[in-house]
Amino acid sequence: MTAARIKEVALKHFASNGYEGASLADIATDVGIKKQSIYTHFKGKDELFLALLDDVLARELTFVLEYLESHKDLAVDQLLYGFLIQYQDCYEKDDNTKFFLRVAFFPPTHLYEVIVQKGYHYLDTLETMLVPLFEQAIADGAICKEVSSSVATVAFLAVLDGMFVELLFGGVERSMKRIEASWFVYWRGIKK
Repeated sequence: MTAARIKEVALKHFASNGYEGASLADIATDVGIKKQSIYTHFKGKDELFLALLDDVLARELTFVLEYLESHKDLAVDQLLYGFLIQYQDCYEKDDNTKFFLRVAFFPPTHLYEVIVQKGYHYLDTLETMLVPLFEQAIADGAICKEVSSSVATVAFLAVLDGMFVELLFGGVERSMKRIEASWFVYWRGIKK
């Protein structure tokens, strides 16, 4: 139970303060244990951080899977635009998504290679989830046949990346502006 509680509290600290700004002493205090007790469950800050990263990436992929499943009856443009809005909402309200984006864009230098590898696994999995959606949209005639499902997917991920960057650096209001403009151009470029 304590390991789970440590991870729960650590998520808030890493999401708010990043790797460098989060301290094991502060995490321990918020859990209600001594700092040394953390070492009973984790070898150190790196192990705790990487364990959290694995949990966070799994939850992010679960979010995507659940979103796609629960909105599969929408038209593809509504589903995709709604996905962007829902992800933005997650960033505002969920430490999981805040942690995910902070780590993706500001990885601790000494863990860079591990984080990049895990990040690419997330992106590759996300792409694998989205390609069938675009294949179906092409088959249904909602998307221009000249645009392949892989190109449409990668371009959509670029829209998502732009939103993520603006969330981190500009905030929600600027992010919404970025979503609206990039979505308008993106959808006009791929729709039939």
